[in-house]
Amino acid sequence: MSMLKNHLKSLIQPLLAVVIGLLAGAIAILVVGGNVFETYGEMWKGAFGSFYFFTNTLSRATPIILIGLGVALAFKAGFFNMGAEGQMLLGALASAITALYLPGPGWFVTIVSILAGAIVGGIWSLFAGWLDAKFGMNLLITTLLLNYIAALFAGYMVAYPLKDTTGSAAMAQTPMVDPSVWLPKLFQGMGLHAGFIIAIIAAVVIYFFMQKTVPGYEIRMLGSNPSFAAFGGVKRVRMMMLSMIVSGALAGIAGAGEVLGTQYRYIDGSLSSANYAWSGIMATLLAGSHPLGTAFSAFLLSALQTGSMGVERNTEVPLEVGSVIQAVLTLFVSAKIGYRFLKRRKGNKTNGTAS
Repeated sequence: MSMLKNHLKSLIQPLLAVVIGLLAGAIAILVVGGNVFETYGEMWKGAFGSFYFFTNTLSRATPIILIGLGVALAFKAGFFNMGAEGQMLLGALASAITALYLPGPGWFVTIVSILAGAIVGGIWSLFAGWLDAKFGMNLLITTLLLNYIAALFAGYMVAYPLKDTTGSAAMAQTPMVDPSVWLPKLFQGMGLHAGFIIAIIAAVVIYFFMQKTVPGYEIRMLGSNPSFAAFGGVKRVRMMMLSMIVSGALAGIAGAGEVLGTQYRYIDGSLSSANYAWSGIMATLLAGSHPLGTAFSAFLLSALQTGSMGVERNTEVPLEVGSVIQAVLTLFVSAKIGYRFLKRRKGNKTNGTAS
């Protein structure tokens, strides 16, 4: 019963947050002189108005789900991996390079390219964990700073040594990968590709890993009660390395999926401007790091973002109304975290364990 309650909570919390965000968005729409019902009607159409729009929503949700799952795993272990963007970018770059230069049949190159993205993303995340274990460097700060290094390095690579020099395009990007390497589309004429299936499988696997395996239990215990976990023999460094490498690998797969399933090349700035990484972190926080709840939250955020594009196309209300709603979601998450912190601190004082 407690497990069922936990699952329902992971789904209800994102819905409640979105409802609060929509109420705040309604106020913003009224302020700019728009019609609330018309605006939200266009937002619904932009996200779910047709099968084409619905598949676009699922396609945008795919990298958000994968990144959110990786962040959720790290957060559950008590480690703040804020470097998902850098891990995604390097994973995407590694996937593009592999797809361009690895010989072999298309299906083989596709699989190896995805694995390359996962490995590079995992190693970049593991590097931050190693800095924590070896030198005691704050994981939150190092993962954030490593984002800049990854973005600048990837930008340099596609602006100079790997730049596509064919045609008249002046963009910093790699050449297009061979069509035989592209991830197959799930529906003809739609943007949704096989990466979505990978994301759903990953959500189920991470859920069972966290709930049904010994390492998953140790990760949850380490995140919820580090002192008890240490007393029980859980090795912090080992669990940190495991959670960080899996977290980074999932972000790397997200980047690889965008390269092989959507853009068919690495384009400098395209993944960062889409805010997949920060949306994934938001999905994780909304769901309390529950894997299935994170996937559901990612879908809601994706629907909000694609729906906002429909609002801008068909009404006078600006696209930024979606940003207002997401800002309220951020405040919701911040308030929830702050409440838990104050509650825990109050409990510690009551128990005489803190001054």
